[in-house]
Amino acid sequence: MKIGIAGLGLIGGSLARALTDSGKHEVFGLDRNRSSVLAAKMVEAIAGELNEENIGECEMIFIALYPKATVEFVEKYASKIKKGTIVTDCGGVKRPICNPCEKLAEENGFIFVGGHPMAGTQFSGFNASRGNLYKNATMILTPKDNTDIRILEKLRNVLNDAGFGAINFTSAEEHDKVIAFTSQLPHIISNAYVKSHTAVKQKGFSAGSYRDLTRVSKLNEKMWTELFFENKDNLCDEIDFLVERLQEYSAALKADDREGLVALLKEGTDSKKQAK
Repeated sequence: MKIGIAGLGLIGGSLARALTDSGKHEVFGLDRNRSSVLAAKMVEAIAGELNEENIGECEMIFIALYPKATVEFVEKYASKIKKGTIVTDCGGVKRPICNPCEKLAEENGFIFVGGHPMAGTQFSGFNASRGNLYKNATMILTPKDNTDIRILEKLRNVLNDAGFGAINFTSAEEHDKVIAFTSQLPHIISNAYVKSHTAVKQKGFSAGSYRDLTRVSKLNEKMWTELFFENKDNLCDEIDFLVERLQEYSAALKADDREGLVALLKEGTDSKKQAK
């Protein structure tokens, strides 16, 4: 199958490598950074550059760009995408992408299915990409309710070729609500946590818990700022809830309320057991 990939950073570059390595697909890619395109060609992750001339030949297109750039890409190429082509994004939020892109797809005869790969690292760019990034990873898809099951099966097969081990289906609204808690909030917590003046003194005093909590503190600030603002209603709810809970722990300590602190800690332990 001829597949186009817009964006050859960590996510798109890894997808290009994986699909090419499967031996089942001919992949074409584009990126605003010419060096990424050249590097992808050099390692044969792509067969050539995706452009206005060949985008209409693709049966499937993956977009691995920031949310606003994703919508701009679909707007730019909507009239050139072949009817029946499946277009899927890889963005971290879904509502701001799916709403306009689904409308453009309907107007131009192609199919848009929102997507979000649950994989990544703290590094970015094509040089950080690797062909096994998606091995056994989960892909979240947010198709419209009336999407033909055959379309989803075709998309699932290609995602399996890339190494994904599970495909989960949900709505764009539910995705954004849950991802605010599972992904966006942890990035904010980690980023804020390392701002403590004590962080510079942690060497020799830290172990696994510190490494776990600070793993995602280093991030692409421009990308995450866009993601946070595009989902600020859900994210602010989660931040406010966490602040209230933290204040409960602080209040118990300040009041020498040992029983209260025991209760709070047990409540957290019980919540973790229920969340498994």
